[in-house]
Amino acid sequence: MKHLTTILMLLAAVGQLWAQGPNGSGTYYRNANGAQGAALKTALCNIIRTGTVTRSYSNLWQDFKKTDLRQDGKIWDMYSGVTSFTPGTDQDGGQHPYEGYSYNREHSFPKSWFGGNIEPMYTDLFHLYPTDSYVNEQRGNYPFGENNGERYTSSGGFSKLGRSTTSGYSGIVFEPADEYKGDFARTYLYMVTRYEPEVSTWDSQMLAGNKYPALASWALKMLLRWSANDPVSPKEINRNKAVYGIQRNRNPFIDYPGIEQLIWGDKQTLPFSYDHYEESLGIQYVAMPSQSSTPATYDLQGRRLSTTATLQQGLYVRDGRKIIVR
Repeated sequence: MKHLTTILMLLAAVGQLWAQGPNGSGTYYRNANGAQGAALKTALCNIIRTGTVTRSYSNLWQDFKKTDLRQDGKIWDMYSGVTSFTPGTDQDGGQHPYEGYSYNREHSFPKSWFGGNIEPMYTDLFHLYPTDSYVNEQRGNYPFGENNGERYTSSGGFSKLGRSTTSGYSGIVFEPADEYKGDFARTYLYMVTRYEPEVSTWDSQMLAGNKYPALASWALKMLLRWSANDPVSPKEINRNKAVYGIQRNRNPFIDYPGIEQLIWGDKQTLPFSYDHYEESLGIQYVAMPSQSSTPATYDLQGRRLSTTATLQQGLYVRDGRKIIVR
């Protein structure tokens, strides 16, 4: 009996070693295993709000050097397509007369919605980004949305401000560039999940005044669409890891692409599996030909579909050896 107990303990230990989440998250999401729908949102909340390190507002300038640098060493700005900011040197000093002049600390989820300088929301890096100060000033605290840019359009039409063209809301909204809509959607899904106990008291046209679904119907539909149309990028994955290194929590909507469908979408009846996520959703795997050195995508028969460096939407590389076909 003693030997059997020892064997079972060893098997459990081995299983623990192999039970690993994506992006180096290990067993971080284990306590959400098996949850679905609203209960999954709550389970994730209990995970990502625990042990979070609160930053000071002045620390954010240094944090951005770890979380938001492009490959050329410049600040990664998601509000303007023409900026080339040097970290530290081009920080906003109070004057920002035109686009491209300086960058600031943008609460992409406006602080007025949760009451101002209230921690930990006020310095939560998952919704704080360095952005062009002038464009940010045009945005103000307007909700995200889709519009024709009749009030303001940034250089090259990168982002714009105008009356909402999204069904269900007709107020003024700020629309980011298509390439970052998914980033901001996953930011907002994080916010209403991380702060589930508080969100029902917050004030915004994008919110529903409750814990679940937490987001107004028009906003939820739009954000789910944005997230689907702009899949998780390497930028987001790298930023997620960097933020975790600073404040010790993660964004599950980056670690598990499409998990929002298990909470709010058409997969609410499916239980979440933290270490077999893709398999639990019926995602199939295809071996990438070993002789291939060029990034490419393949169908289920292994036939090459693309030789471009950017994978087609819905097709993902796993460990550099497999293609996941959704």
